[in-house]
Amino acid sequence: MGLASDSAGFPFSAKLSAANSPRFCNPMSRRIFSDVAGDITVSVDGQSFLLHKFPLVSRCGRIRRMVAEAKDPDLSKLELVNVPGGATAFELAAKFCYGSNFEITTANVAHLRCIAEYLEMTEDYQEENLIVRTEMYLNDLVVKNLEKSLQVLCACEGLDPMVEEIGFVDRCVDAIAMNASKEQLVSGLAHLECDAGSGKLRMHCQDWWVEDLSALRIDYYQRVIAAMRRSGVRPESIGTSIVHYAQTALKGIERRHVWDSGPLVGDNQRVVVETLINLMATEKITAVTLSFLFGMLRMAIEVDAGLDYRIEVEKRIGLHLEMASLDDLLIPSMQTSESMFDVDTVHRILVNFLQRIEEDDSGDLSPCGYESDGLKSPSHGSVLKVGRLMDGYLAEIAPDPYLKLQKFMTLIELLPDYARIVDDGLYRAIDIYLKAHPSLMESECKKLCKLIDCQKLSQDASSHAAQNDRLPMQMVVRVLYFEQLRLKSSFSGGHSGGGGEYCSFSQRITMPISGSGVPSSCVSPRAAGAADSYASLRRENRELKLEVSRMRVRLTELEREQGMMKQGMRDGRPGEHGRAFFASISRGIGRMAMFGPAGERRKKSSRATASSQCSEGKSRRRKKPSVTYA
Repeated sequence: MGLASDSAGFPFSAKLSAANSPRFCNPMSRRIFSDVAGDITVSVDGQSFLLHKFPLVSRCGRIRRMVAEAKDPDLSKLELVNVPGGATAFELAAKFCYGSNFEITTANVAHLRCIAEYLEMTEDYQEENLIVRTEMYLNDLVVKNLEKSLQVLCACEGLDPMVEEIGFVDRCVDAIAMNASKEQLVSGLAHLECDAGSGKLRMHCQDWWVEDLSALRIDYYQRVIAAMRRSGVRPESIGTSIVHYAQTALKGIERRHVWDSGPLVGDNQRVVVETLINLMATEKITAVTLSFLFGMLRMAIEVDAGLDYRIEVEKRIGLHLEMASLDDLLIPSMQTSESMFDVDTVHRILVNFLQRIEEDDSGDLSPCGYESDGLKSPSHGSVLKVGRLMDGYLAEIAPDPYLKLQKFMTLIELLPDYARIVDDGLYRAIDIYLKAHPSLMESECKKLCKLIDCQKLSQDASSHAAQNDRLPMQMVVRVLYFEQLRLKSSFSGGHSGGGGEYCSFSQRITMPISGSGVPSSCVSPRAAGAADSYASLRRENRELKLEVSRMRVRLTELEREQGMMKQGMRDGRPGEHGRAFFASISRGIGRMAMFGPAGERRKKSSRATASSQCSEGKSRRRKKPSVTYA
């Protein structure tokens, strides 16, 4: 009673013909053959099959044992419970027992194998029984083909626990991993030969199975990826597969709110997110983009995944935070009572980044044996990028009226001092925060503004801060004080070559910058000379601009004093205003002489001094003893 062999695909399969199709007595009671009355009714999942004992007991060990153990010799009813595949799978097995024609396919081979194991359809009862037939199909057609293995594995859903007990899933998983590895190897060799023969650029070959894996159940997918890692599949392909699976499985996920009650709609999505995160951690999969990690973090927050899974993603992001964009960090907060953005998550990511930097720089010393404070460490460029990124993030979250001052200050204080070459971005963020929170106490404003290093403000930022009414008076005074120090240090460093404290400050401002943006003294003599010349030119240019501004102010004062002197001459009192006018002219000429060449400067200075003395002598000679001015 074997199966017909009409199919060319598999020798033991044949399509069900219309002449041999079963006829049903009623929807709940089925008969395979209608010419002979059935003598036993088998109930499976509420459906009854009117069958014959002989074909069943001749192939099914379980039914034979149940009939033999029954005390009633005229047993007419059996009930099967926990049948893998249900009534559909039992109907196929019954057709096999009766010799009906049907086709073994990738869609039903898993069901046939499980029902055959359940009914004990082994070779002990009849040769070429259903277990052997399904095993032959599996070995000859399924395990050698990647596509068929995927289809069979997808069909295994709903057959637990039998499909696991017989090792059916493991065989499909191993077949998928093995075939994927072989296919990649063959494809890679083919591309190498094509490149060598044509000389053209290599074309990117996308693995077709990446999309097909997305149809698997999440636990099956996890086992397939683990098997692929063991079999040597390229990490890039595995990373692409994980991204595609996440996009497919988490498509259309909706944001939950804290006031939502009842069972979570995204429970299945939560399992998917947690499984994918755990898969990346356990299998050490790193071939995923940073944007995907941020997407997984957002999904983990949306579906309320466990804190451990969120921390795992945050650690991975912290390893490459310098590559992140501002939009990546703007994660919406799920708590309606707090700020609009999830500041705590960004805080943990930043902590992980700084821990990575500390581990990279541990043991690094300067050439003199002293700690470098990160200024010469290889990772300082990353710290500078993150510093600029965090300044932009602070400016984005600053307008939030619900953002607490302590959280805002904690983010600022977290970065080291060398993370910011200039504090213009930090000043802008603090200014926005002060504008959005006008109810801050004066002490809180002072505490916040102390985080700004006034020595790192540019000239434009200092000018803006000096006129900013939102800043505390102490902050404005500090800005003006350090701006005055900067001007004095410029003159001291440019004309006297010394200057003590001011000179050292000027040298720190004009320190040569390496290619990575890091202040460095370890540069070549030629580069150092070029940097010094450029710094000297910039310093002289700045000094000239400042002096021009001062001369404009002095010109205004001279014009005013000239007007006063003319008024005094008309009133008959020219003495005091005349002396002031000539003294002002002499001082102006002396300042203008500072910017000439060294020889001309000394000549003009001496002439200005002589002219001043002469003017003062003439004034004394013209002075009347009886006239005195306040």
